[in-house]
Amino acid sequence: MDDTPVVLGINRTEDASICLMHGSHLAWAIQKERLTRQKHQRGTPGDLREHYLPRLPGLDRPIDIVVECFPPDETSGRLPLYGGDLASTLALAPGSRHARLSHHLAHVYSVFHPSPFDEAAVMVIDGQGSHVAGFTDHWSGAASTPGHWREVSSFYTASRERVHCIGKQVWDRDDGRLVGLGMFYTLLTQAIFPGEGNEGKVMGLAVYGDPAALGLGALDVDGPAVGVPAAWRSLLRERSRFRFGSAEARFTDCANLAAAGQRAFEDALLALAHWLYRQTRAEHLCLAGAAFNCTANQRLLRETPFRRVFLPPAPGKAGAALGCALYGLTELGKQRCGFRWSGDYLGPPPQLADIEAALDGAGDFIIERPRGRDALCARMLDLLCSGRVLGLYQGGSEFGPRALGHRSILADPRRDRIRDWINARVKGHEWFRPLAPVAPQERAPVYFDVAGNAPFMQFAAPVRPEVAPMLPAITHVDGSARLQTVGPADDPLLRALLAGFEVRTGLPVLLNTSFNGKDEPMVETPFDAVAAFRKLPLHALAMPPFLVTKRREPELPV
Repeated sequence: MDDTPVVLGINRTEDASICLMHGSHLAWAIQKERLTRQKHQRGTPGDLREHYLPRLPGLDRPIDIVVECFPPDETSGRLPLYGGDLASTLALAPGSRHARLSHHLAHVYSVFHPSPFDEAAVMVIDGQGSHVAGFTDHWSGAASTPGHWREVSSFYTASRERVHCIGKQVWDRDDGRLVGLGMFYTLLTQAIFPGEGNEGKVMGLAVYGDPAALGLGALDVDGPAVGVPAAWRSLLRERSRFRFGSAEARFTDCANLAAAGQRAFEDALLALAHWLYRQTRAEHLCLAGAAFNCTANQRLLRETPFRRVFLPPAPGKAGAALGCALYGLTELGKQRCGFRWSGDYLGPPPQLADIEAALDGAGDFIIERPRGRDALCARMLDLLCSGRVLGLYQGGSEFGPRALGHRSILADPRRDRIRDWINARVKGHEWFRPLAPVAPQERAPVYFDVAGNAPFMQFAAPVRPEVAPMLPAITHVDGSARLQTVGPADDPLLRALLAGFEVRTGLPVLLNTSFNGKDEPMVETPFDAVAAFRKLPLHALAMPPFLVTKRREPELPV
């Protein structure tokens, strides 16, 4: 008999997600927003029945282990509704086991166990996680801390045998005394760009400002704790002065606040990392939670004693589903984790029949079926080199928020105006937002100051000054770029495109941004891709084995 457990991890928080594993084999992991087409959706009772079971394979077979993670404000009165969802929807195996995991512990399992390390220090930086009464990790301070207080950062040592919490910062939920590094960056973001998921805008804007102009100092860092000084709290309340795009706000003030906040965040993050190193003397560091800050991540690599730093492609709340599944596998199933986060194409891949159905009857398209990958690449390169912008849809989708070549928009990075055209016409972004490059791993050091590979687009690598003028569309104003590298064993179509682009242009670099419109999640299904292609002014859609163009071609970027 096959005694490999089937494990389901469910993240019920904001950015809800779900992950299915057969032992150490990850069948798929996906965010709820990709199915509902509404960004940052949190989990709700009925998700399994309404969204997951009808769309995801394998949920009709017996499940041995289910582990869930809930938001800290979920009421105990609603928890039975989730239990009813499990019982009425899933075919739970006889003797199946069920657990609930606190938020930061889910982060730990999502980042350390799939990392390349056997031992590491782990740092979780969050806006706010679970309340103290709901902790499922052991923290020595829990007994003396009120149960309604919440974790805002946590620090661990981890090995393949044991996860040990060595410290936490907790918050008493007093809105007049906001604390923690993740909470600080949330406040900073909300002051400039209200809404969800706008932290990347702050990073892009920061390089246009002077971090000293507003006279704001550093954050208060004491061991593992970060405090927000009164001067910062006062200025962040001046919403009308700094709200980007409002009549009262000047661009210079917005940029200066972003620059000051970015510098304060980076310096505090490094201080926490140095404290953690002194406590652990670990060779390696894993970071989860607020780990999308590419400039800060680059400084962690260069300015801390840790020899290597690992950041997963889904370090935020969505990654908790994988953490839940890995906790179930290792702690409840008592099996070693063989899964390593070497790639991020974790969504269920589309079937050819679905691609054909999505294109069926599309009279406004010209649909080609080139003979093989090389012929498809050649047609894509013809279009890219002529200044056209392409959607690329292939295989399983990316689980994290970065498009890494399966749900991407590609363009020629040599054309300065193409960045502005994509930001304005395709993405609906602010003009200052940078777009990312993708390059072969072995050729990347020629063009970028990068050590090793960067497969998940997590670090801001300096563009080498001698080549920056040749790559204006992906070089940010500070001379950096959020680089993705593609290794020899990684995606073959993307590798072939980069090699072909180098043959034609001398540069093995393409512009790569996510395949979605303004305020939309990345496309998930072939039908999503076709709908987005029809709506956006893209010139072609590569959806292997097909290449699709429009009978009425959009204007070219000028």
